[in-house]
Amino acid sequence: MDLRYGINPQQGTATAAPVEPGRRPVRVLHGSPSYINLLDALNGWQLVREASRTLGRPAAASFKHVSPAGAAVAGPVDDVTAALHGVDGARVGALTSAYLRARDADPKSSYGDFAAVSHPVDAELAELLARVVCDGVVAPGYAPGTVATLSRKKNGRFLVMEADETFTPPSHEAREVFGVRLSQPRDDVPLSAALLDDVRCGALPPAAADDLLLGLAVLRYTQSNSVAYVRDGTTLGIGAGQQSRVDCTRLAGAKTDTWWLRRHPAVRALAFRPGVRRQDRVNWQIRCVEGDLTPDEHTRLAKALAAPAPELTDAQRAEWLGLLTGVAFVSDGALPFRDNVDHAHRHGVAHIAEPGGSIRSTDVEDACREHGITLVRTGLRLFHH
Repeated sequence: MDLRYGINPQQGTATAAPVEPGRRPVRVLHGSPSYINLLDALNGWQLVREASRTLGRPAAASFKHVSPAGAAVAGPVDDVTAALHGVDGARVGALTSAYLRARDADPKSSYGDFAAVSHPVDAELAELLARVVCDGVVAPGYAPGTVATLSRKKNGRFLVMEADETFTPPSHEAREVFGVRLSQPRDDVPLSAALLDDVRCGALPPAAADDLLLGLAVLRYTQSNSVAYVRDGTTLGIGAGQQSRVDCTRLAGAKTDTWWLRRHPAVRALAFRPGVRRQDRVNWQIRCVEGDLTPDEHTRLAKALAAPAPELTDAQRAEWLGLLTGVAFVSDGALPFRDNVDHAHRHGVAHIAEPGGSIRSTDVEDACREHGITLVRTGLRLFHH
């Protein structure tokens, strides 16, 4: 497979070849992939396939730079997400609901994403993908006419890839870096409810167990260090690629707060003028949530609104954030200090899953008991680099 270029445009003449000749996990139906497009497609497909098989529901992911900005399984589409995309949340199909929920987890980051879905793309999802700023999609199939619909997007440059559901990867994988070839067995430990048997404190309801399993599937394909906040089958915040785990926890926690504050009545009341683009509305909502607009931003926001914006005060912000509960938190590696638990607690976390095995694991467990958080030790590290 010839690629448009490597990781950067100056790295031309890039190619991709199957490890076993004639056996490809994905094929191109339309467009020309870049190196990163292909990495997003391969990671995204593995994530949604594993999440769907584990939870028994259609799954979707929104990938940016080889990590998911959001991931979700099929479920209810709330009024905020439905209004942003101009759909009837009560009538949207299962696969489309999964992608809408995944994309709305972090809609600022999902701008220009690569979509991955666990089931064949139907006409409804194709129509949605044609309307949002998205660079490509990978799926195990396409309903008649949907490839033609998608191929017209981006002046014919939209990338459409089909995954082979029957493909089994080799037992070993390798990569080359600076003249060195590294090889290792593929991490194929199944994600199942048995991983959640070691409950150290608290109780684990079935819905929370599903959220923890979704978090495990997400982090398996997210650049480490990584953590995820999950609720009701959708990620609220993903922290990826940080050298410090607590920085991951705080970053993902801030995204979780933003997701929740976008649902505050004062933010929902923002009345944008006709013609203001969807992504501009998203960006303004987030800036209003953050609350530190510059004088220039105040001027530009006023021009984008049909009516003055209601002020979201610090007291309103704190009161609203206090209403966020029932959040699950998953870490791809052992929590090294209790500070991760203390920070997670600030964002409505009620259940935590982590491998355990840190020399301070007792401190982590004590912190969970103090905050009334259920702690599950999976014994499974899921680093991804």
